Amino acid sequence: MPPVLFDIVRRSFDPGEPSREFWAQWKNPGDVFSVLLILGGDVVARWVAFAVTAVVSAVGENKLMPLPDCACKVINGESGYVRENTSWIIGRIVRDFDHWKDAAVTSKVKELVEKKFEFDKAKALQETGSSASVEKSTQAGLCVSVYEAEPARRGYPGYDALYWIGFLTTFVQLGIAAIPAGIFGDWGIFLITIAGILLSVVTGALPQWAKEKWACRSKSKKNVILTRGNGSQHAVVILGNGNGLDLEDLAAGQTNVDVSASWFTRVTLIALALLWILLLITAAGIQQNTWFLLAIGGVGILQNIFVAGWRRDPKAFGVPLQFVKVIGENKVMEALYKVEEDYHHVGASLIDTFFPGKLRSGEKTRWEDYARIAKQKDDAAKAAAQAGRQQNGGTQNTA
Repeated sequence: MPPVLFDIVRRSFDPGEPSREFWAQWKNPGDVFSVLLILGGDVVARWVAFAVTAVVSAVGENKLMPLPDCACKVINGESGYVRENTSWIIGRIVRDFDHWKDAAVTSKVKELVEKKFEFDKAKALQETGSSASVEKSTQAGLCVSVYEAEPARRGYPGYDALYWIGFLTTFVQLGIAAIPAGIFGDWGIFLITIAGILLSVVTGALPQWAKEKWACRSKSKKNVILTRGNGSQHAVVILGNGNGLDLEDLAAGQTNVDVSASWFTRVTLIALALLWILLLITAAGIQQNTWFLLAIGGVGILQNIFVAGWRRDPKAFGVPLQFVKVIGENKVMEALYKVEEDYHHVGASLIDTFFPGKLRSGEKTRWEDYARIAKQKDDAAKAAAQAGRQQNGGTQNTA
């Protein structure tokens, strides 16, 4: 008789075996990390492997910060030079604009959409005799929001609700881990939780993060424009005024050689990766009170998902802004005219982005007039600045 068949014949009929296996599994779930990876999906998978990928990034790519998850353009408001953004911070600011934009911007967009809707209905009524088939669009024209940079320091982000939620999550996880230690004397889960929190804090406290995240000069006087490009509903003008960070620097700084990962960062990350691996191996050996370990991981999953989807204000990224005004028109060119009238060079800097083709003769003439006016303003500002310097020099000599 074959061995497999003999083993099958030898086994007794036991309908209670499945229930015992289910009870044992539900009492102390096995393979907790597989369950967490299934529940958390890509978010948890990335964090489990983060220690190793950080080493690869620091050693192979000479950087830690990821590339931005929202593509946008950063335009110099005077020269019109356009940069493709590589800053994670600027990418998040543009991504979350719908959340932090001023109420006046929302009202202006609604006004533009309503005007376009009424225009489309009138046009359809004139051409076909009915406007019933006209649908309201979700965007219309161009809305230019003007903000003024407030004083900012590199490496000092704002502390919003999301920041404090991280501390709350830590205390909740420690509280859950303390339950089996206090009731059953099982201190293993508490030890693993503390070790994981400490490794996370040390990893996040590396100076390289701040060095890459805020790779720019401060006290900038540049006027900078942020936009997703041609066809976008919004363009955000940020007036430097000598207070804020240099966003043009920031847009290119993250990939700059000057912020490459140091040897200290690389060696530290290698050591942290080894410690993470040892911690995971140790945690995988826990067989008792695994429900508590599952709960701790579940709280971490929820916090990670919450952080990934949370919309934040620019101040939380260390770029505080003050709303000034909003300019919007259903015709994009008309919007640029108005921007140029209020802020010389800024409207002209957006022409190549929103009108990459040839301009009409009337448009060319008007922009030439704006260029002459801008030059006159620049010359007057230079003359005033030079006169001020001469006056200050004369006062000092007299003293």
